Amino acid sequence: MINATLKQLSAQLAGKKISSVELTQIYLDRIAALNPALNAYITTNAETSLAQARAADALLAGGKAQALTGIPIAQKDIFCAKGWRTTCGSKMLENFIAPYDAHVIEQFNKAGAVNLGKTNMDEFAMGSSNETSYFGPVRNPWDRNSVPGGSSGGAACAVAARLCAAATGTDTGGSIRQPAALCGISGIKPTYGTVSRYGMIAFASSLDQAGPMARSVEDLALMLNVMTGFDTRDSTSLQRDKEDYARDLAKPLNGLRIGLPKEFFAEGLSNDVAQAVEAAIAEYKKLGATVVDISLPNSRLSVPVYYVLAPAEASSNLSRFDGVRYGYRAPEYSDLTDMYEKTRAQGFGAEVKRRIMIGTYVLSHGYYDAYYLQAQKIRRLIAQDFTEAFKQCDVIMGPTSPSTAFNLGEKGDDPVQMYLSDIYTIAVNLAGLPGMSIPCGFGKNNMPVGLQIIGNYFAEAEMLNVAHQYQLATDWHSRAPQEI
Repeated sequence: MINATLKQLSAQLAGKKISSVELTQIYLDRIAALNPALNAYITTNAETSLAQARAADALLAGGKAQALTGIPIAQKDIFCAKGWRTTCGSKMLENFIAPYDAHVIEQFNKAGAVNLGKTNMDEFAMGSSNETSYFGPVRNPWDRNSVPGGSSGGAACAVAARLCAAATGTDTGGSIRQPAALCGISGIKPTYGTVSRYGMIAFASSLDQAGPMARSVEDLALMLNVMTGFDTRDSTSLQRDKEDYARDLAKPLNGLRIGLPKEFFAEGLSNDVAQAVEAAIAEYKKLGATVVDISLPNSRLSVPVYYVLAPAEASSNLSRFDGVRYGYRAPEYSDLTDMYEKTRAQGFGAEVKRRIMIGTYVLSHGYYDAYYLQAQKIRRLIAQDFTEAFKQCDVIMGPTSPSTAFNLGEKGDDPVQMYLSDIYTIAVNLAGLPGMSIPCGFGKNNMPVGLQIIGNYFAEAEMLNVAHQYQLATDWHSRAPQEI
């Protein structure tokens, strides 16, 4: 049962082969047994989850079920969920109970899905390894001495370890795709604005985007059908008609043009990852696709651009955490200014403080033009590179991450090396494009490798078809860690 797809689980529930309560209890038991070692979840509430499961069973019995009714889903702890502790992986929000639901949570509630719990994450989504969480690092289920990727590492770990049927994540610079690659699962970041950010605790508002994480591409399509949709409460939400993202999954790939950016296969890419990605491209050729060599010349600047723009937005967004209205407050202080300073010094972790300081610096008088404004200009050039590339190809492919999962603590003392973990993913966020990662093999030490697929704006259905056809021809996505 734990290896079933969302479609299979839905059929089992509809056919009364299993109840939502029974299915939810299976996952709750697995969480109780495995989470102490993996640390994928920050918060669970069996009573609330089982109550949702009973409500779902009533919908099923009354013939009012939807595709995800009764299916247990894990929610990244960046989404506010009414009555649930919502921490964003930070001491600053350690005891915060959300008074309302994020749009994404509302959508799953309307669909009748069960919230299994809130998954661990890098603090305020700042990190590439899930080691900056106040609640401790998540461990990769393929090798518990390795990182799962970040910031959605808890969600990726939970899906890979079969601690949920699927999960939600967020992607600011690769935080769905990179952990999906390192944990051997599928994940997609949709076009910016297709999923509402209402109730999603902000890191960098022009980059943050929610998306699903699951074991198969077909599951991602079903999740996207629920998550997307216009929301008047989010000024960046796009007013578009709802789509069925599973509509094109059966299309053959004859004539598909795959763009291979030379910048994605240059120095810095490990040999084992390159070999797995090249094998995946060869498989696509067998499926009828052709390969086009392309260039994204400004993509090499995506990391420095990102680490000017994202910290700048973070310094503004995180100014609300001051100890006055909600969240952590320093226990001892002499006056208001001292309370601000001590609260933020004690409540934020080292990586969050680093990014706030960088962001404040690049926005300061005398440096705004030299750093922030220049970064915005290069961001436009990066987006233009993709526009030109898509005149030559239908999708762009390459590695998701330059290496397989690295060891816990390996890059903790070298922030620049940590930042380079997202070198292939960041440009997609800067351009606002959809991107996804699917398993395409294994590298050294039998660790998963991810293939990144990038599409043009609103091309999610086409991308999902491209990925699904590959998964029909291979079985990498069905592999599970031995200890699970």
